[in-house]
Amino acid sequence: MAAKPQKHRWKRRLSALFLLVLAMVLYLRWENTTLQVTEFDVSFSQLPHGFDGCRIAVLSDLHGAEFGKENEQLFAAVAAQAPEYIFYLGDLEDRFRGHKEGYAKTVGAGLAAIAPTYYVTGNHEWAVGGVPEVKKDLEGAGVTVLSNRYVTLTRNGDSIILAGIDDPNGYADQKTPQQLSAELYAAEGDPFWLLLAHRGNRFPTQYSLLGADLVLSGHGHGGIWRLPFTDGLIGNDFELFPTYMAGFYEENGSVLFATRGLGNSGRSFRFLNRPEVAVLTLHAKAG
Repeated sequence: MAAKPQKHRWKRRLSALFLLVLAMVLYLRWENTTLQVTEFDVSFSQLPHGFDGCRIAVLSDLHGAEFGKENEQLFAAVAAQAPEYIFYLGDLEDRFRGHKEGYAKTVGAGLAAIAPTYYVTGNHEWAVGGVPEVKKDLEGAGVTVLSNRYVTLTRNGDSIILAGIDDPNGYADQKTPQQLSAELYAAEGDPFWLLLAHRGNRFPTQYSLLGADLVLSGHGHGGIWRLPFTDGLIGNDFELFPTYMAGFYEENGSVLFATRGLGNSGRSFRFLNRPEVAVLTLHAKAG
């Protein structure tokens, strides 16, 4: 007679376990497919006053993902922030998923319709192959591709320099970041300048030494799984508790902003780390 209550208890426990697993699956799906807009402010005493209040959407690491049909939800989220510029920091494609025909052109056109858009490659575009075609598709869609070169941005009568480098996975004989920096200073004097460079983990030992006032990077996916009081749990090389994953860092007189990015590589998934549309507002610090 004692067996029946025991059997009912096991059924209740299994039902509770099933509901718990289902809730976790639904939560992880929501967390990996819904966008989070995060706004940041950063001040520089050297920033020309014409750029005070300039809003920039910083995106990275889509890895072939789609938020809504043909990324319509992504475009709507970016457009709602009314950015004056959009910086896309690499890993548009994913080496585990391969090339998706028309994807780069669709993403590029959607972003360029919102605001002037600038792009640098990440490591995954080079791993997939066909980088010249990706660049051509983006340029045809109205995106400015910065392959180891720089351009001048103007606002309210003032100018700053925007430079961008191809990922180190690129051509072996490509121009180095150091060469680009030297060319920039030789031609432009000592301007306020921004550097778009995919790999934020290269900031302390390499990119911070180039002289850029602000470096913008992705690559780290915010540490993939984020826990309180950490800068992410897992790095790109599976190291524990990495850094330079999300937010601001300062080294050697240069500031890094790293976005958590948008997508996932391969079968990885995010935890406590939703896909990020970062919006950065520049301020001219009095002083």
